[in-house]
Amino acid sequence: MNSPETKPPGFTEAARLWLKIGCIGFGGPSGQIAILHREVVERRKWIGDSEFVRALQFCMLLPGPEAQQLATWIGWRLHGIRGGVVAGTLFVLPAALLLWGLGVLYVLGRDWPLLHGFFDGLKPAVVAIVVSALWRIARRTVTTLPLAILALAAFALFLLHASYPSVVIGFGLAGALLLSKKGEPAPPRHAVTEAGWSGSCRVALATTALWALPVAGLLFWLGSDALPSRIALFFAKVAVLSFGGAYAALSYVSLHASGDWGWITPGEMLDGLGLAETTPGPLLIALQFVAFLAAYKSPGVLAPLLSATLGSIAALWSLFLPSFLWIFSLAPHMERLASHRRMAGALAAIGAVVTAVIAHLALWFAGSIFMTQSSSGTSFHPLSIVMALVALVLLRTNRLGIASLILLSGMTGVLVRLVT
Repeated sequence: MNSPETKPPGFTEAARLWLKIGCIGFGGPSGQIAILHREVVERRKWIGDSEFVRALQFCMLLPGPEAQQLATWIGWRLHGIRGGVVAGTLFVLPAALLLWGLGVLYVLGRDWPLLHGFFDGLKPAVVAIVVSALWRIARRTVTTLPLAILALAAFALFLLHASYPSVVIGFGLAGALLLSKKGEPAPPRHAVTEAGWSGSCRVALATTALWALPVAGLLFWLGSDALPSRIALFFAKVAVLSFGGAYAALSYVSLHASGDWGWITPGEMLDGLGLAETTPGPLLIALQFVAFLAAYKSPGVLAPLLSATLGSIAALWSLFLPSFLWIFSLAPHMERLASHRRMAGALAAIGAVVTAVIAHLALWFAGSIFMTQSSSGTSFHPLSIVMALVALVLLRTNRLGIASLILLSGMTGVLVRLVT
């Protein structure tokens, strides 16, 4: 049901808009949410402003990319499950295809000195982007002394190599018990959101089965040790635990993919994040590059590019399918969940954990870029440090957008490579 002031679109008209937003959705989550609001609420009046805000707050409660989930919710709100599938898919698809092409260029151009220079210049800017994100997220999540203590405790645990899932679950339970607070009163529910939990469970089971079938086929074909198979299983866990958005998920993957398991190097992780910052779509798409490169470097019995492509598809499938699960099964109960006091306490604690894990990621990236350890001692890279500081100042003063900063830093790296 639509309120009198809204104008429901036809399905084809809506699909054209989702494709357009998938192609122009630059600027990270905040930029994409602003585009959705301008196109859906202000220009077309497909849903009301208050409903948009409530849906955004609900999507921020969920693990995964909130902007893509918001688009999925709007598609579901307008045209049911088929509308949600089209909206969520087209929000990601253009960026996925573009990043796959950039991944091919990246692995085929490894012997190009100027390409190396571009990525050398890009890395300090990415460190600055992560630090800027840390500052922005910390101001929103660490708002009281108990939350600051939780954030410091989580950071210490990550330095001691504690398991990210264990910390998230443990701190979430502690927050539900100790930090619970009264949520906002739930506004009257729309008729379209009236549904029983039994229906939601059926949707969740069907979505889970949809995820499991191709993954089971991949495991049967390649075996559980093949990189595409491991990517499908690991990234599903990442998707379920990625509270706090893309940077939390990137931190979790970095701890394993370029840390414990050695799938890629920290520098390659930074390259993927930099490429994702210059493409439309959710920042979580950076993990597609991680999967592409990891599977390319360890192809097993497959050709490297085929292995890399399968790794990319497995990553996308496991990372984004849970977003549809959350929306289609939980959106009918959106108002009730958003106002639950135990949920508010758990999410406050998880926010502190997210801040800690991003701080750990920033420290780890900075160490890998700004210094080199060798048998003769530790050497520092002053130029990289200066470039990162300049990039941070430009970001914090809003002198440059992220995409422009990435390109400027990359070209600076090319110039340095030409003159040295």
